[in-house]
Amino acid sequence: MTTSPSARGGAAMALGAMLCVQLGLALSVSLFDRIGPDGAAWLRLAWAGVLLLVLVRPRPSSFSGATLLAGVALGAATAGMTMLFMASVARLPLGTASALEFLGPLGVAVARGRGGRKLWPVLAAVGVVLLTEPWRGGADPVGVAFALGAAGCWAAYILLTQRVGDEASGVRGLAISMPTAAVIATAWEWPSVSGYLTWELLLTGLGLALLLPVVPFSLEMLALRRLTTAAFGTLMSVEPVIALVTGFVVLGQAPSATALAGVGFVVVACVGAERSGGREAVTAPKSCADAVSSVDSVASGPADGRMVG
Repeated sequence: MTTSPSARGGAAMALGAMLCVQLGLALSVSLFDRIGPDGAAWLRLAWAGVLLLVLVRPRPSSFSGATLLAGVALGAATAGMTMLFMASVARLPLGTASALEFLGPLGVAVARGRGGRKLWPVLAAVGVVLLTEPWRGGADPVGVAFALGAAGCWAAYILLTQRVGDEASGVRGLAISMPTAAVIATAWEWPSVSGYLTWELLLTGLGLALLLPVVPFSLEMLALRRLTTAAFGTLMSVEPVIALVTGFVVLGQAPSATALAGVGFVVVACVGAERSGGREAVTAPKSCADAVSSVDSVASGPADGRMVG
């Protein structure tokens, strides 16, 4: 089977988004001691909402009612995915929380896959379990509930991102969803973080917001214009692999034999998904070239400058 240019481009965008996520998480560690993981997630979401409003300047009148509603729903899914995952990590080992959260994209992949394509998410699921080794830690019931909530939000995020991306060219849809996510996250976190904010912290959050979530969410929206949701959901399973490699290279954390076996399962699944997951061309109000230029304009904002749980 020959890999289509659409699938290759979409897979590259999805992988680029995951690389940005892991780099953003690594650079955000310094914020955890100051405002906690939830506060760090809120700070990025808040700045991302402001940045997209300023750079894209969306006009609600330019969207159909259905697209506007889908954009707001996407914002709610984005906020829920980010904040619920961080709440689960506070109560569960990271591996357990990650394995539970990955039920979201893998569920989409299984539900949307057809025929032999269902094999890829099954292989990815095995790989994710081997990578995260959830059996090593305990399971707080409240933490499990938060992680499953994050999984549901992630599944909704994938489906809504594709719908919004198909109906709104470029990243205009994100200029509706991210401010919505920012408002929801602020209502959730403001009482606990307002007393710790400083100008230095705010400026740090501004820079990180470009890396996490502005650029990756933009890449994911473009990727979902080129990939099926089944393929995209499976490709997301490579993120633990990226995290494992980053931990080894940057932090000197040597993976176990079980984790290396998980890498093999996930790589095979992702190759299979990438080779069979291309979409037919989507007709949008503007060309895909316009969409790419929109991402470039966002990414070229204030210099150093995504977090999803």
